[in-house]
Amino acid sequence: MPDTANLSLPLLQPAQAQKHVTVNEALVRLDGLAQLCLSSVSQTVPPAAPAEGAAWGVPAGAVNAWAGQGGTVAVFVSGGWVFVPARRGWRAQVLDAGGPAIFDGAAWRPGALSLSAGGAALAVRVAEMDVVLAPGGAVTTALSFPARAIAFGVTGRVVSAITGAATAWDLGVPGDPVRYGAGLGLSLNSWVGGPIAPEVLWETTPVVVTPAGGDFAGGMIRLAAHYADLALPDPV
Repeated sequence: MPDTANLSLPLLQPAQAQKHVTVNEALVRLDGLAQLCLSSVSQTVPPAAPAEGAAWGVPAGAVNAWAGQGGTVAVFVSGGWVFVPARRGWRAQVLDAGGPAIFDGAAWRPGALSLSAGGAALAVRVAEMDVVLAPGGAVTTALSFPARAIAFGVTGRVVSAITGAATAWDLGVPGDPVRYGAGLGLSLNSWVGGPIAPEVLWETTPVVVTPAGGDFAGGMIRLAAHYADLALPDPV
């Protein structure tokens, strides 16, 4: 056989010339696949200036140099792409998703901690965004828990000092503006831990930031929503 069964590493052939070429290619693939760390598993367009050795999980519908390579791991090597077929059960850390993923045989499942034979899975996720505080009162952010999520909490850090008449700020959701914190600090690097007992949110639920004691004039908070979701078994 020309390649190994699991990592598709090229094998030397009897009486092969230039053996170093094959050995070096195998080492390059192994270097990209061991401790697998993928820049993204949702990006369909190859990056313009990838770093040497960086890897991506190529999704279906990818274009340009990745066209037709869905389900492979693309590793950038010496100015070009090496494609290695991913196998069901492979695990990777996905940088732009901020967590692990499992390959289910067709696609990567970001956040997945488990994967049954029928395709059911438990995923734990974190969604993060920087919230700019416009002048005024409560801010309903674009950061949301998806419907049917099991919410664990929201964490946050002030990344640009909060200004205005507000003496503090609260963190919650519509109808419960202090669920994740109250009386929080305004200065740079003030933070909120935000854990609660796990709670099922049946509808899409945005995170709300509310000023206390006055209005906001400006500032920015980096917020992260932590939650889990359950995936159904695959259709039959």
